[in-house]
Amino acid sequence: MELQFLGTGAGMPSKQRNTSALVLKLMQERGTFWLFDCGEATQHQMLYTTLKPRKLEKIFITHMHGDHIFGLPGLLGSRSFLDGKEALTIYGPKGIKEWIQTTLRLSRTYLQYPLHIEEIDEGIIFEDDLFRVEAKNLDHVIPCYGYRILQKPLPPMLLIDKALQLGVPKGPLLAKLKNGQDVILENGETIFSQDVTTEPNKGVSLAVLGDTRYCQSAIELSQDVDVVIHESTFDAGTEELAKPYGHSTVTEAAKVAKESNAKHLIINHISARFLPHEANQLRIQGLQEFPSIFVAEDLLEFEMKNGELNPIKK
Repeated sequence: MELQFLGTGAGMPSKQRNTSALVLKLMQERGTFWLFDCGEATQHQMLYTTLKPRKLEKIFITHMHGDHIFGLPGLLGSRSFLDGKEALTIYGPKGIKEWIQTTLRLSRTYLQYPLHIEEIDEGIIFEDDLFRVEAKNLDHVIPCYGYRILQKPLPPMLLIDKALQLGVPKGPLLAKLKNGQDVILENGETIFSQDVTTEPNKGVSLAVLGDTRYCQSAIELSQDVDVVIHESTFDAGTEELAKPYGHSTVTEAAKVAKESNAKHLIINHISARFLPHEANQLRIQGLQEFPSIFVAEDLLEFEMKNGELNPIKK
């Protein structure tokens, strides 16, 4: 599973950072990707990646501020022009449905695919055999949600060499063992699935938090996750400046990761007043609270595997 940041800036685009957009790549798991927020020019940023809009399955919007939604109409239209035919679901706060439908209607943008828009409340908003997504209200100046994404336990792996040593022939019996079924060999011996498979692997978990002050909901959404993505619009020591705007400092983001027992923290939504060479100072400040912090950059990718987080070097 991989993450890619298309936009990591706050408020308005700058030469260094586009506005908010985060991709969760699920190509191996689902053959699709999910998008969290869709700031202005998100589809432009996609042109610099391998992402295909027709593979976009779900969009999760945190709140209705423009730097998180102004890229939606263009992306939705382009997905249709690029022969996207599979259904797309958008989750977001009250008002998102009216805004999208009005924009598409007045611009006479006709989509060739089914578009489902769900205005959400707190609780589990999506669940299937592979994933569960939970939403909670955060503490911003307008209604804003954070999302907790849990991948369900992965199936055991077959210890094929061990199975072959026990006399299991290559073929359908191996598949049955992998799927948890015991098998009987031609000589009457029973081979138990649990003896030739690993324990189920824990799925990846992450919390994607919208704009927010330091709050209990952020901690609850982030409890024990592998990765927290938390805004850091302000630097350490400016809490009183951040609070009226409904934002957090890097120190507060680090406190959320620490108090939730998360493994890793990625800070994003970086103010334009921080130049690229200054962004690392935010990380250094946060390290005083929490030991594993990464600073998001536009187009930067991360791999999440076995509870670990690593940037993907190009």
